[in-house]
Amino acid sequence: MNSPSLASELRGRAVRPCQDMARDDLSVAVPSDSELALFQTLFKQQIGLHLSREKKVLLASRLSRRIAELQLSSFSEYHQLITGRGGDAERQYAIDLITTNETYFFRESQHFDFLRQHILTSWPAGEAFQVWSAASASGEEAYSVAMVLDAVLGERPWRVFGSDISQRVLAQARRGLYPMARGERIPPEYLRRYCLRGQGEYNGQFLVTRALRERVTFAQLNLTALPMRLGPFDLVLLRNVIIYFDPPTKLKVVGSVLQHLRPGGLLFVGHSESLNGMPLGLQMISPSIYRKLP
Repeated sequence: MNSPSLASELRGRAVRPCQDMARDDLSVAVPSDSELALFQTLFKQQIGLHLSREKKVLLASRLSRRIAELQLSSFSEYHQLITGRGGDAERQYAIDLITTNETYFFRESQHFDFLRQHILTSWPAGEAFQVWSAASASGEEAYSVAMVLDAVLGERPWRVFGSDISQRVLAQARRGLYPMARGERIPPEYLRRYCLRGQGEYNGQFLVTRALRERVTFAQLNLTALPMRLGPFDLVLLRNVIIYFDPPTKLKVVGSVLQHLRPGGLLFVGHSESLNGMPLGLQMISPSIYRKLP
């Protein structure tokens, strides 16, 4: 892992410290059934998220601290705030809090092996390879793909586009600065080539190199309301996100995503996800890997 230039790359860029945690003795209220129903409707309408009754504790753990910070008395009062006039910014903040952003570099590594061994090695010279990380969270997936593309294709034309519903994690993705522990699954040769070790105030962190960051772009997108033009992409990673949608929303989202995948292009979903039985015009290459039919 490179070490001397992380500070120089970050010089002049403010490091935003973690916000002070609220009081440790803050009690976590649990929403009533009627309050849960309010947020079920809201998140379904806004981002397609299916919030089941079993997620009541999750809702409490994600939002109760924010409700206390705003000195509100209940979940229904917070719902009134974020759905009322002038509540757009706070509603986005609530979406950031409720969406799950668990990710790490080279998660489900078989996909990256498949990309390297079965796609890129035979990719036509001079033809651009375009990838969409459709639920990129804080960027680890997009940068993992970029490392593989750069290692195999080098200066040949390629690009990675990452999107997420959360502005908070997208800001982290654009910065490309991560705790050292998040790099445990990065192959050693990629660590040396694409990562800068932090020193001093950045001790315990690493930064994705500027050269790699400049070939990856990020934007906020809602998968339930995609714009008309995005691709076409040669590979779309839609991993570990459709499990949060009910069946009709899942079909809608995947169908919409496929409109931006070129015929013959590949779609990766999470290993725990399946598209079997869905009328989408896909051929399963292996579990969690599909090809779009002409």
